[in-house]
Amino acid sequence: MTGTAGERLGARFARLWAASTMSALGSGMATVAAPLYVASRTDDPLIVSAGAAVAWLPWLLFALPGGVLVDRVDRGRLMVVIDWVRVAVLMVLAAAMVTDRAGVALLYAVLFVVNTGEVVFRTAAQAVVPAVVPRSRLERANGWLGGGTQVMQNMVAGPLGGFLFVVAPAIPFGVNAGTYALSAVLVGLLAGTYRGSLEPGRRRSVRAEVAEGFRWLLSQRLLRTMTLLIGMLNVTLTAALAVLVLLATDRLGLGSVGYGALFTCIAIGGLLGSAVGDRLVAAITATWTIRIGLLIEAGLHLALAASRSAVVVGLALFVFGVHSALWNMVANSLRQRLTPPALLGRVGSTNLFLAAGGNCVGALLGGVVANRFGITAPYWVGFVVALVVIAVTWRVFDRATVAAAYASGSAPAAPETPASVA
Repeated sequence: MTGTAGERLGARFARLWAASTMSALGSGMATVAAPLYVASRTDDPLIVSAGAAVAWLPWLLFALPGGVLVDRVDRGRLMVVIDWVRVAVLMVLAAAMVTDRAGVALLYAVLFVVNTGEVVFRTAAQAVVPAVVPRSRLERANGWLGGGTQVMQNMVAGPLGGFLFVVAPAIPFGVNAGTYALSAVLVGLLAGTYRGSLEPGRRRSVRAEVAEGFRWLLSQRLLRTMTLLIGMLNVTLTAALAVLVLLATDRLGLGSVGYGALFTCIAIGGLLGSAVGDRLVAAITATWTIRIGLLIEAGLHLALAASRSAVVVGLALFVFGVHSALWNMVANSLRQRLTPPALLGRVGSTNLFLAAGGNCVGALLGGVVANRFGITAPYWVGFVVALVVIAVTWRVFDRATVAAAYASGSAPAAPETPASVA
């Protein structure tokens, strides 16, 4: 399942990984710098919180039509175009900040364009992966992609973005533009074309093509279950994280540094899972990776609900970080194996759409439940939901079903102008 030693990821994947990693660094710095800039201009909570809406709205509006676009055009060229558009708008923003002409409205408009590009870019990148690595190395490839994003976006970008903002507010956004430019160059160096779509004469309306991808996903019991699971579990997870700052201060007695350290625990766990995940999946099988992951989801909510120990909570978040990396590795690899090349964009974007929808609902739900029933209520709800999910889906992920998925998955489409994958 993880391939042989002779099947290396290759130079094309190295370029794709470097592009994704640099992009994650820039995006992470902008994510940190944007609310700092808004807070420096206004103390209106509504205006500040509007940044979260700007961040999530593109995922709900453009994930599904973005998947259609990814399946219609050359995916590599699309990623390059998206990166250069993002470079242009970020340079406009940085220049406006330098000349003291930038306002919150311009910042949010630029972030909306950047995040819209991120929706389509991420879908296209996932669709390209099966064409640039051997099929037996998909777990390792997805692990490297996840690990690079984890390090840059969640560990490096935060402190670096904050430091650069103190030097000058425009710098993080200018650096972000530079990372997207480098990403565009690296993706442009990928040999071959990556068109997985229908012929132009066979195209239908966007709605019809979205429906085609949705119907295909619904017909696949394993992928359908995993997609619905991630949407549902994101509701309870985001609800839990939305009020984690209150849990950390009120129950765990942590300050701002301690609260930030909890997220560092998740990041370190995610990095470890990304680094050794393909070997763990091979050792315990994808079936038990998924099943143990569901148990970890339940355990995390129980620890957050019942424990007053910062050490216990930190350890639970670390283990969750490992699980999250492994889950994404297995889920992405299964989707890439089973989905026909012409549907990769639409099926991947449906997964992103449901995941983002779960995040949006959870962000609202966490505060409502905690306000009405107490700070630990969202975690007890998450624990109960996780137990129900385990009971309902346990048999779906039996070894025979998952093994058959790995054995019979669709072969990825090779690029029209192949390059060495030595």
